[in-house]
Amino acid sequence: MEGSKTNPNAKMPTGAVMVVGGGIAGMQASLDLADQGFKVYLVEKKSAIGGKMAQLDKTFPTNDCAMCTISPKLVETSRHPNIELLPDTSLTDIFGEPGSFTVTLHHKPRYVDITKCIACGDCAKVCPVVIPDEFNEGLNQRRAAYKLYPQAVPNAFAIEKLGIAPCRDACPPGQRTQGYIALIRENAGQMHCV
Repeated sequence: MEGSKTNPNAKMPTGAVMVVGGGIAGMQASLDLADQGFKVYLVEKKSAIGGKMAQLDKTFPTNDCAMCTISPKLVETSRHPNIELLPDTSLTDIFGEPGSFTVTLHHKPRYVDITKCIACGDCAKVCPVVIPDEFNEGLNQRRAAYKLYPQAVPNAFAIEKLGIAPCRDACPPGQRTQGYIALIRENAGQMHCV
């Protein structure tokens, strides 16, 4: 083209996109971009995508079922080959220029391997710790081992652990069970029978 110049020092734009927020708008943006061939990283700070719409019963102005509207997008977003879900993750820093950003993400531990969890709920049944359910705005309680909501994507449980393990607080003697078991395992290898 006449009059156009290229900068030899400019970096080539990356063919990947990061969408921050896994609500209905974040899912739709991710699907639109992924359908155009971009690799999309969908960052969500909660343990599942869905956002505020997943908390609603009906939507205005049509009074449609919110979950009926969002469920197909949840499934499509989770199965799209160009979308990588990053739940329990938040953006902490970003710098660069359009087409060439560098980001720093903080991934909160889930304490459950989502590739192995079958969402059976056995962990929640035996979890001794009961805490207010933030998803239901504190109107009821849930276990520290939980799934954000029944149709949550990814379909896996997570364990709420803030600072001190909630199981330790629930344990009458305040025993650090994980540490105790690790100590027994370590000492068992050193024991010798005479």
